[in-house]
Amino acid sequence: MYGITTLRCKEFNLSNLSGISKEFSDLKGISAIFKSTRVVEDRIRVILCAVMLSAAKGRQHMSKTVQPSGPRIALVDDDRNILTSVSMTLEAEGFQVEAYTDGQQALDAFHHNVPDLALLDIRMPRMDGIDLLQRLRGQWRIPVILLTSKDDEIDEVLGLRLGADDYVKKPFSQRILVARIRALLRRYQTATSQTPSQENVVTVMERGELRMDAQRHAVTWKGREVVLTVTEFLLLHALAERPGFVKSRDQLMDVAYDDRIHVDDRTIDSHVKRLRKKMRLVDPGFAAIETLYGVGYRYNGN
Repeated sequence: MYGITTLRCKEFNLSNLSGISKEFSDLKGISAIFKSTRVVEDRIRVILCAVMLSAAKGRQHMSKTVQPSGPRIALVDDDRNILTSVSMTLEAEGFQVEAYTDGQQALDAFHHNVPDLALLDIRMPRMDGIDLLQRLRGQWRIPVILLTSKDDEIDEVLGLRLGADDYVKKPFSQRILVARIRALLRRYQTATSQTPSQENVVTVMERGELRMDAQRHAVTWKGREVVLTVTEFLLLHALAERPGFVKSRDQLMDVAYDDRIHVDDRTIDSHVKRLRKKMRLVDPGFAAIETLYGVGYRYNGN
């Protein structure tokens, strides 16, 4: 063992240890002792060289690391600790992360480069997450997850009603956050993608005045366009595909969310309220989605 390590140490040219110590600043103290001592125990020499070799190998490996090339995630939060830790986690999972410290900064950037998904803190300076969410929904259909605190229950409900697809409470597990991001991106891709094998498949569903085109993620009611989020589209489709049949909240959760992710009843209720509100913008008399209290929801649009 000593022989191999000593042989490798010769490649470092130990007589020029001052140059090495500049590269490895944390070894300056050791290298200074090494230079000033004529006789050094062989064990110390082996340990020092092994550390230097390991550091050099690690640095070389890092220089060859490929930058993330996955979906682009916009992370908007005024807490720099969260920005740093979440960015590192997401990049390690292959996502590209663009971090912003307030809503206005993020909105300005979105006009030049729209992300694939946005993570929005609710309470921020200049422009908070709720205000940013409203502006996003007025221009883009990207998936949105709110980052909320335990005291933000009212804001959670408001955010869902304004069109957020999901929310995660702080402090949150980074593993759970990654799972929710992946689940939402899968739902979005399913709702908007078209593969060559699907080109001749009929994906348009018509139920009375309702027309839904799954391939184009397009919805019209009485001939007028209704702009829906991914979650709202999936919920409406699930209800409308079997008119007159009741869908429980659990069944709607299975449609809108990954089976490994739990959401409470309030989340589904908020999405349905938001869905009704959007439909009533084009038809104030819209009443096709019925609530059966204690049971679930039913579509009667015929």
